Amino acid sequence: MLINCIRGFLEKAYKKAPTKVALKDGARSITYEELFEKVNQVAHYLSELELPKGSRIGIYSYKNIDQVISILAILSTEHIIVPISRVLKSEQVKHIIDDCKIECIITDKNKLQNIEEIEFNKTIITYEATKKEIVSFEEIFKCCTKRYSCNINSHSNALITYSFGVSGFPKGIVISHRNLADSARVVSSYLELKSSDVISGVLPFILDYGINQICCSIYKRATLAIHSMLLGRDFFNHILDDGVTIIPLMPIHITQMFEERYIPNPKLLNGVRKITSSGGKITKKMMKDIENSFQNAEFYSMHGLTEAFRSTYLEPEQLKIRPDSIGKAIPDVEIYVVNEDGLECAPREIGELVHRGGCIYRGYWNAKDLSDKFYKSIKILKNVVNLEGDLVDEVVVCSGDYVYKDEEGYLYFVSRKDDMIKSCGFRISPYEIERVVYDNLPSIKECAVFGIENEKIEEEIVLVYASNLEMAKNEILFELKKHLPTHMIPSRILYKQKLPKMGSNSDKIDKEVLKKEISEII
Repeated sequence: MLINCIRGFLEKAYKKAPTKVALKDGARSITYEELFEKVNQVAHYLSELELPKGSRIGIYSYKNIDQVISILAILSTEHIIVPISRVLKSEQVKHIIDDCKIECIITDKNKLQNIEEIEFNKTIITYEATKKEIVSFEEIFKCCTKRYSCNINSHSNALITYSFGVSGFPKGIVISHRNLADSARVVSSYLELKSSDVISGVLPFILDYGINQICCSIYKRATLAIHSMLLGRDFFNHILDDGVTIIPLMPIHITQMFEERYIPNPKLLNGVRKITSSGGKITKKMMKDIENSFQNAEFYSMHGLTEAFRSTYLEPEQLKIRPDSIGKAIPDVEIYVVNEDGLECAPREIGELVHRGGCIYRGYWNAKDLSDKFYKSIKILKNVVNLEGDLVDEVVVCSGDYVYKDEEGYLYFVSRKDDMIKSCGFRISPYEIERVVYDNLPSIKECAVFGIENEKIEEEIVLVYASNLEMAKNEILFELKKHLPTHMIPSRILYKQKLPKMGSNSDKIDKEVLKKEISEII
């Protein structure tokens, strides 16, 4: 019996609602019966590869129905999904492949060349037929007709997602089948999702927020309408044409939606019931634009962690009362604000957000130092909660987020313990950009990368460098664009003969001084 896994949700959806449309992608759509059949065919082929249990299988492709089939097929095996962002450059893709020893990659014809460039010599599967030696979904759907059944353990690893960490290279976070199932239940509960809902699949299916849309849709036997936002006009047409009722967004999407003058009459958008946002700060302008256009929708602002699916959400009715709040704990989660002495903070006192309970992930892949940094024993809460009779091997997440709570228990984000940049919905490590500069621009002696506030994209990336002579900005950009995706390219590049240091005997650059200097000239 399949319990606490997405495969179990899919089997129930197939049995209970076989003719219901499961996925839409423009003019193409498939029912739960068709989805189940195709997932089984791909899962059967993957099982015949005879890979060791727990092998990592990468998905490096454009977002479409076949990508969702790939995700669900791997979740129907004893293997682990590794989604790879299609905006990453070859050297970053290679790092992920090497870091978790990927045995098989599912891709599309446009990304096949990138895979071949990095000399990946394991199994490759493509959606479309490309080369004789590479098996495609087209062939699998024609030839794999055997019955497929599986038994998934909910505690097994299901997914490794990569984001950029302070060491400069992407680090993988390990997510279990139980994590995915619990997250779907929690979100479906507080959003009150229905089987009649059409959920917008505008988020990329490479991180937990995006993948959760797939999981929620299947859990509620709803419809997921896949869309890749390029222009605001296209997105509004997607909402109207697909009959979307639930819209999960990141702040960058809200900015993109309203950049153009094309905005439908609000009456046409009254079918939208819920809008959610995570992955960045919501500005007053964003909220006003949403409120004016989606007059029948409830807006949920949410706060999540890399190490846990989600920690807090703000109820729609609180948005105007305390718009800067990140809300309270989601169901099945306890949130504590703890000071340096291990004591619970009083109202308005700033401390670290500690996450206890559901939705905690397994830890960082191949990075014990990072796991030890964020995953701690419940004992750190010994002065906050009564642990008498409790097992002391429970793990909590020390988030690195500094927050405070008001007198009614609502939380407010203050800052990060590290200096990660949040821009356009991405968490960006300045160290990764600095590494590329030092590796590929030898005339630059020193550099510092950091973020400064920008209302449209939350933070814009600034690169300040020192060298014997000032370089042409285009020369620096040309080199960076060869090694970094677009969202990691600095929007401001500044030259200084010398960079400030933390102290007279220190070689560490004082970024706070640079931030202050730049803020004064902007």
